[in-house]
Amino acid sequence: MRDLHALPKAHLHLHFTGSMRHSTLLELAERDGIRLPDALVSQWPPQLRADDEKGWFRFQRLYDIARSVLRTEDDVRRLVLEAAEDDVADGGRWLEIQVDPSGYGARFGGITPFVDLVLDAVREASARTGLGIALVIAANRTRHPLDARTLARLAAQYAGRGVVGFGLSNDERRGETGDFAPAFAIAERAGLLLVPHGGELRGPEHVRTCLDALHAGRLGHGVRAAEDPALLERIVEAGVALEVCPVSNVALGVYTDLTSVPLPVLLEAGATVALGADDPLLFGSRLAAQYATMRAAHDLDDERLAELARMSLRASRAPSDVLAAGLADIDAWLAAPPA
Repeated sequence: MRDLHALPKAHLHLHFTGSMRHSTLLELAERDGIRLPDALVSQWPPQLRADDEKGWFRFQRLYDIARSVLRTEDDVRRLVLEAAEDDVADGGRWLEIQVDPSGYGARFGGITPFVDLVLDAVREASARTGLGIALVIAANRTRHPLDARTLARLAAQYAGRGVVGFGLSNDERRGETGDFAPAFAIAERAGLLLVPHGGELRGPEHVRTCLDALHAGRLGHGVRAAEDPALLERIVEAGVALEVCPVSNVALGVYTDLTSVPLPVLLEAGATVALGADDPLLFGSRLAAQYATMRAAHDLDDERLAELARMSLRASRAPSDVLAAGLADIDAWLAAPPA
């Protein structure tokens, strides 16, 4: 079997704070005297469930605690650089990292200055690592839909200047998805890729809502579309890519184990799938590990893994030169003899 760390790929589902290295979390917390719960220290990675409201609240609480250690501009620059370094080590050629500026604006002078800071950090990290990086600005579905419109207008201002998409994150069981349609319309008019979360904690009916009301061009997760053949056929015909995050699906209780993640069903139907790590800080697993777990769970051969990597690049907003180079290097990876 060939080395999956050497397989060129794009990373399309990675959350900002969730990309932080565990060692960096511990170091920054110690610096500022922040007491972390055992789940983020001695019991890391934490045992998580999200099949009820209490489980999701615990997950969100740990995420919020982790975000609190980002106190300075240098902390933000360090997070982005280390995320880029980790993706490069995993074979990453292109990264679309998702961030909700509302969670950081109060500490960094507002949502616009924060986006400026992150984009500057992205430029620095890209120059140092060679990794292509872009932002997806995401609204929080637990906040008022008017806040999402504000973020959509912000994202639209940066369209073509480092921001490639607009998303909707947090517990998909909260709020009314259709209420966020006006925000997505703003982003759509700006030419941004529309990438709401859907089809993980809720089933096929919510995937339909994301397609009908939000005009999703890619789906954050979307894995539960496998439960509805007609819906899956629609997704394939529309060319909507699915950002599947196997390890987090199991950690949050969506599936009992990795063999239950229905990746073969999605692929056999012809769906475009891009494997992602979601929140490595909380799930303890980065990009290459997603490929490794699916290789082991579903006995995928290197040809199928190479096609997964190709799909991740084709589903991205990577520039044509990055896409062409990545696809050529995937062919070279596959042509080389296994170790």
